[in-house]
Amino acid sequence: MGTYLPYNIAFYFFVAINVASFLIYGLDKLKAKKHSWRIPEKKLLLIAFFAPAGAWAGMQLFRHKTRKPRFRYLVPLFLGIHVCVFIFM
Repeated sequence: MGTYLPYNIAFYFFVAINVASFLIYGLDKLKAKKHSWRIPEKKLLLIAFFAPAGAWAGMQLFRHKTRKPRFRYLVPLFLGIHVCVFIFM
């Protein structure tokens, strides 16, 4: 049981950062609707690099940044990279 602990921690960490990513994309969409201060696109892409599942889900659910080519292509690419890394771990 002790040998699985690092994998459990890594899994829960991955889930937590993706939930945070999802919420950040939702927050930015809310701020866009209210014409308020926004999260810079570079920061959103950096978040997507480390937590692409949450970013992609946030893009789809909130319909946020779906027209921007950088987001439309990079976020799925980051997600594919993460999936490949987890398959080969």
